[in-house]
Amino acid sequence: MWYDAAVRRYPGYASVTYTFGPGPLSPAVRGLIVANVAAFLVATFSTRVVIWLGLTPVAVFDQLWVWQPLTYMFLHSGLMHILFNMLALWMFGVELERMWGTRAFLRYYFVTGIGAGATTLVVSLLPFDFARPVYYSLTVGASGAIYGLLLAYAFYYPDRPIYLYLLFPIPAKVFVIIVGALALYASVATTGSGVAHATHLGGLVAGYLYLTRGRGGPIAELRYRYLRWRMARMRRRFGVRDGGRGGWNQRVH
Repeated sequence: MWYDAAVRRYPGYASVTYTFGPGPLSPAVRGLIVANVAAFLVATFSTRVVIWLGLTPVAVFDQLWVWQPLTYMFLHSGLMHILFNMLALWMFGVELERMWGTRAFLRYYFVTGIGAGATTLVVSLLPFDFARPVYYSLTVGASGAIYGLLLAYAFYYPDRPIYLYLLFPIPAKVFVIIVGALALYASVATTGSGVAHATHLGGLVAGYLYLTRGRGGPIAELRYRYLRWRMARMRRRFGVRDGGRGGWNQRVH
């Protein structure tokens, strides 16, 4: 085989590997993708399912269809919509699930997704011109929860590059600030665009509140990492170095 010949000729050949993305699907991410694809296929052949399970504020408030802030996350408006959402779920969700565990990951995912839906409901009740169309608009998609995952990813990996429009590498923390500002501006300045900007913004807000005010799980890890960062910063500032067995002159306190 050509591979065996290459290994014999170039010993370092076998140690070189190339990967794309975070690796194989984790259990929760796999289950969510399967559920989203199944719901997408069912909704493709039944518009009634979309009306019943999609998020429409007038239906929630007038007909008490209270399940919609949950079920809307599993529906999508087209092939590209679900493709990009599931790609983002894989790219950002797998590493977070490995770090948090399946239960904590699912809890965060649904908190941000439902929080994004709740934000849409609140915005639809505001007495402003930009909010009036939201009351009668249909919202579908996992984008609210995906934005929440993106925020958490930036918390843990702030300097990891994310490619804007698949071309321009931007640190994750800067990327989140950009998309958050765009979502805020678009939710106020644009109407009738067909994009649920308020839902995107709600996913970011729900994720931020969960990560900064919750207890245990991701929060404890965030506090630990922040404390270590502060300690490392103080050590560099005052020139503190680790001690050893070489005597007093090798220690700086």
